[in-house]
Amino acid sequence: MKRLLYLLSLILIILSCRKEDVYELNEVHASSYNANKNKLKSSNQFISILYANLFQEALSANELFEISRCIQSIGDKEVAHEIVFSNFMNKNGVIIPSDSVMRDDLDAFIEETYKRFFVRDITEAEREFFISFFESHPYVSAEMVYMAFAMSNEYQYY
Repeated sequence: MKRLLYLLSLILIILSCRKEDVYELNEVHASSYNANKNKLKSSNQFISILYANLFQEALSANELFEISRCIQSIGDKEVAHEIVFSNFMNKNGVIIPSDSVMRDDLDAFIEETYKRFFVRDITEAEREFFISFFESHPYVSAEMVYMAFAMSNEYQYY
């Protein structure tokens, strides 16, 4: 009787373990948005690239030298970069859209800012985040956005 019960249980287990549905998955290779950016910019690179992003022209060698010396005199690199950005924004000739132009076409502003500062296309998740952020924060200016991008971790690397 035990053997019969054991045999019956074994048959039920074997019959219940059938594959009925098989799903095939497509292999997707995904990489980080900044996967290739792993080298920290030097102070001179940061200054030159930031100037080019804000003024759309190259910085002269003399100005680069003077700004580099100022950065070296400040111990905190992050504070130094903020000061350089602030000084650049106070100069004439900065090419930055007005806040009304930014608000009129948020999508275009975000795309252009990503290409300008990060040299890459924006992901859909980033686009949705920024559009939602701008809609819920009406007092954020284009200058604030540019500063956030220039001080971001991704901008520090190339």
